[in-house]
Amino acid sequence: MEEKAVIDQVVDERHAVLLVGENEREHVVPLVRLPPGAKAGTWLRVRFDGEKLVDATVDPEETERVRQRISEKMTQLRQRGRRLRPSE
Repeated sequence: MEEKAVIDQVVDERHAVLLVGENEREHVVPLVRLPPGAKAGTWLRVRFDGEKLVDATVDPEETERVRQRISEKMTQLRQRGRRLRPSE
């Protein structure tokens, strides 16, 4: 079954921690098993056989959608921070 996953972090330059599915199950996989250019924050479509990653492809639409959502939230937080600063 194919699921969505995000690369949470890369550790020791050889492994990636994936958060898989809605429950964000954690899987540590060899970095070489992931598509070229995949890095922390990249969204993937993945298939596992038990604990073994059997297929992974980059999901560029989901990666961009989440990046945009985070960017908008950061902008809102910055604007709120400016409104909360005391007058100088």
